[in-house]
Order: sequence, then structure tokens, then C-alpha cells
Amino acid sequence: MKLTTKGRYAVTAMLDLAINHDEVRTVTLSDISQRQGISLSYLEQLFAKLRSQGLVKSTRGPGGGYCLSRPAKKIALDEIITAVDENIDTMLCRSFLNCHDSRAILTQELWADLSKQIIKFLNGISLEHLLNRRSKDVTKIIRKIEKARRQRRKKS
Repeated sequence: MKLTTKGRYAVTAMLDLAINHDEVRTVTLSDISQRQGISLSYLEQLFAKLRSQGLVKSTRGPGGGYCLSRPAKKIALDEIITAVDENIDTMLCRSFLNCHDSRAILTQELWADLSKQIIKFLNGISLEHLLNRRSKDVTKIIRKIEKARRQRRKKS
């Protein structure tokens, strides 16, 4: 299994959304793009998929943006990754019938079990779990970096 940038960026963007969202305001993709260094057009593609899978809600117009569709503790990482069409499966072949490599057939059960363990692991980690793992010191450092970036952009 290889987790591509699609899955990584989706998790990063959702975590950013969870950190910066409050009950009053939504978060714009432009803000996430600036904070995380992810292309705005790429985020638009990811959030279209996340929205269609019911993980985020969008609001149009002034003050519009995105928010989580449900509490962070009820959104698991495997949902985010699969919502953006990321393949978590480690198997080379989907079944014995369409597998043309006898070596792959010999180890197919092993890779199927590994895939199940990875999905189980990612299902056991929620956005809230990631939020709680972050230390206050890391949060302060991130905010200082973001503030410095904003100041540099204003000077440019």
C-alpha cells in the first residue's frame, strides 16, 4: 500500500478544518491552502469528494466556507482516505480468477489480512484523536510560523 498525496492532503486539510472551525464561522479553502501549502485547485477537488461523501458541509457567499459535517470524534481517518478515492488495499489482484501472477496468488491471503489491519487501524483513529495528540507547544509553534508567513505576504 502506498498512501499518495491525495490521502495525505485530505487528512491534513480535514485536520486543519477541525482545528480552525468553530460554531460561528466556516473555514475557507483559501485559508487551508495558505496554512498547509496545498494548491487551492487541488483542495477544491478533494473537498468536492469529501462533501459528496458527507464528511464536510459547505456554505456559499460572504463568510462562506467549509465545516465538518459531524463532530471530529465521529470522523475516522479511513473515511477521509476512502472518500477521496484512495486505495488502502495492499492486494495486487482482486481475486484468484483475475490474477495472472502465481506468486501473488500464493501470498494473497497475507496481503488481504494486512489490508484489513490497515483499515482497522485507520478506522480507530478519529480527527479528535489527532487533535488531542497535538501538544500545546506544537500549536504555539504552528501559530507563530503562520503569523510570520502572513507578515511576509503583507510585505510582498
